[in-house]
Amino acid sequence: MTINNCSGMTRLDLVKTAVEEARRRGAEAAEAYFERSEEVAIEVRNGAVENLKVAEQSGVGIRIIRDGCLGFAYTSDLSRQAVQEAVNAALANARVASSDPFNNLPRPPAAYAVMNLTDPRLKEIPLEEKIELARRIERSGHAFDPRIQVTEQAAYEESHYQVSIANSLGVSASDEGSYCGGGASLVAGADGEQQSGFGLQYTRNYADLDPEAIGREAAFKAVRLLGACRQPTRRAAVVFDPYVMTNFLSVLSSALTAEAVQKGRSLFAGKVGERVAASGVTVIDDGTLQGGLMSAPFDGEGAPSRRTVLIQDGRLLGFLQNSYTGAKDGLSSTGNASRGSYKSTPELGSTNFYLAPGELAPEQIIKQTDDGLYLTDVMGMHTVNPISGDFSVGAAGIWIEHGELRKPVRGMVIAGNIIELLEGIDAVGSDLRFFIGKGAPTVRAARLTISGE
Repeated sequence: MTINNCSGMTRLDLVKTAVEEARRRGAEAAEAYFERSEEVAIEVRNGAVENLKVAEQSGVGIRIIRDGCLGFAYTSDLSRQAVQEAVNAALANARVASSDPFNNLPRPPAAYAVMNLTDPRLKEIPLEEKIELARRIERSGHAFDPRIQVTEQAAYEESHYQVSIANSLGVSASDEGSYCGGGASLVAGADGEQQSGFGLQYTRNYADLDPEAIGREAAFKAVRLLGACRQPTRRAAVVFDPYVMTNFLSVLSSALTAEAVQKGRSLFAGKVGERVAASGVTVIDDGTLQGGLMSAPFDGEGAPSRRTVLIQDGRLLGFLQNSYTGAKDGLSSTGNASRGSYKSTPELGSTNFYLAPGELAPEQIIKQTDDGLYLTDVMGMHTVNPISGDFSVGAAGIWIEHGELRKPVRGMVIAGNIIELLEGIDAVGSDLRFFIGKGAPTVRAARLTISGE
């Protein structure tokens, strides 16, 4: 595969040439990261196409280290001259940066995992068929129940990407992949009341998409909340829907990074080896997960992706690392350098981050709950304190009475602490489901404060 405006140079040749240029100009260590992405996004409403976007971007980011100082620059112009200018800009930026002894680049591994991350059919499918898929999502939602009144969104999207990276220590690798998905947000109405619900699915393979299921899920979630009201304040069991649990996992994934610990921003600081959750709770980050949307053979700086168990049967084992944080802790990278695009330096983030499933069917968990809330929606997760773990978030769902889903409820508040929540988990479902990069099954916490009337 060739790169436009680069005289037939392959993308791997391009990053290698950029690294060599940086070394010639005085960089002690250098890295070049190439990325090309193509995106399609379609939104329909009432059967008509409301938004259609087909976009493409490509570029290369140059990172250099000189005298312990880090410099970075990028360019979307892939000509030799533009890449050379980006190298010069990175060197200039390093001259005004502060020296840090932990700035470093990873060495090449013996091998990278071999992965099939591309659906070869995806580009062959006509655009009109993808538009029709978005329409099918909307139609199935409205057909589910006559009380579905409004389409807030019915959408299809896909992405194709190519990545190449090289550094002066010998890292040299390329990767490509694709994914696609659909989503719906629908509004149900009755007796002057309106409630909304959503459904979504993302996958590596177009053939696995089920547009009717997406629409039905959104409609079902909207309709089941009609007639919702508050319940009296009490402490009771809370059964977390998988999507809601992934909201809490987003807080966990940040707190379980070495960067958060090193900066004093993690509630798990100083707790390695200690019990931080119930015995049935295992939390994993796996950049090699088969079919995972965040899977890749290497991370944003070329370190090999891997499976990292962070919490095993309730005990904290460690944190996510990239090359920088690993150097500070005297540990190796866990393959968690994360890049937003070629326009940014590697940060630290999760890949396919999930709470491992248990053996109970979600229906069993509900049946075994005498009194509690089946939590289907939370609001205000951004207010969770990442240092203390305290949270107080808006909540909606279905009240459980004697093992049955009985009354829709809204306007409630769930309050507690992340550690309290994890330690209180007494049931873990078998229904692991991923929402992009976070996954969880149905989970029950034995007792939390639920504020209402």
